[in-house]
Amino acid sequence: MTNLNTVVTWVDARERLPRSGTPVAAAITGRYPADSATEPKAVTALGEEFWLVRPMVFMTLHWSEDGAEHRDCFVDSDGVVRLPYGLTGEETVTHWAELPTLPGGMTHLVLGEGVQSALQNAWGARPLT
Repeated sequence: MTNLNTVVTWVDARERLPRSGTPVAAAITGRYPADSATEPKAVTALGEEFWLVRPMVFMTLHWSEDGAEHRDCFVDSDGVVRLPYGLTGEETVTHWAELPTLPGGMTHLVLGEGVQSALQNAWGARPLT
């Protein structure tokens, strides 16, 4: 069986940012909107604070669908833009980490004919006949 363990090294977004176009795991902090129907009044005013990890891409220059220009930002698959912690934004990225390589390999991407052999290698199985 292929060793599927990996080590994650988190980088403080206040200290260093990734290269443009780099897919990363981003630790995001912010506040969920309050649900006034179920929350006590003291909580309703603020919502619930969160810190979570999402896959994102870092961009030194990004244009949103509405035409807005963003610099040094993290963008998720839905096009939501988040800035590094300390900059203006409701949700900001506190830390980021490079995504691990594909299981059993040294790359982040396999295309075409190489996919099936890479999968077989990762699963530790014999090639299909």
